[in-house]
Amino acid sequence: QQETLKAELNLLKSQINPHFFFNTLNNLYGLAIAKSDLAPEVIHKLAQMMRFTIYDGRKDSVSVAEEIAYLENFIELNQIRQQHRIAIQFHQSIENPEQRIPPLLFINLLENSFKHGVETLSAEPFIEFTLSTNSKAISFAIENNFDAQVLEKNKRQRGQGGLGTENVQRRLALLFPNKHQYRSETIGNRYRAVVQIDLS
Repeated sequence: QQETLKAELNLLKSQINPHFFFNTLNNLYGLAIAKSDLAPEVIHKLAQMMRFTIYDGRKDSVSVAEEIAYLENFIELNQIRQQHRIAIQFHQSIENPEQRIPPLLFINLLENSFKHGVETLSAEPFIEFTLSTNSKAISFAIENNFDAQVLEKNKRQRGQGGLGTENVQRRLALLFPNKHQYRSETIGNRYRAVVQIDLS
């Protein structure tokens, strides 16, 4: 049974954000054509993310500091791709940067905030999220705005999907059975998701 669970966890981790890499490579191609000074920076950040996903993503745990660096690289690459038009706030309350946590646990929720939020808006997109970690608990909350009509149109074109959210919930169930909470809500044009994990 444990081997089956481990295989499923590995499968879930392998499903994370392949289209992000394709989108970033397309963006990098455009920067290279334009001979932009941003191209080397994008290459460096993308290489760091790929290294983390391929090697550290296979591990059972990584440090909080490593996970945050991965999230920050993801944010910066999307900011470059979106020409820094997004208002992003990343609040951190970290007791011990070397604390070990499962890798790639929150990237799906962050990616969804871009895919289903930022990319549906032509003006004033925002993302606000908070990561808190200590020896007893991990919590993560993210909020973004969106255009409901554009989002619905995108869903019809792409299919309902929902893989990212399902991935997060299934990984939480496998890694922290009966020791976590996941909830989400939509109020007007704002979406909010919260994850709380009990480590005690």
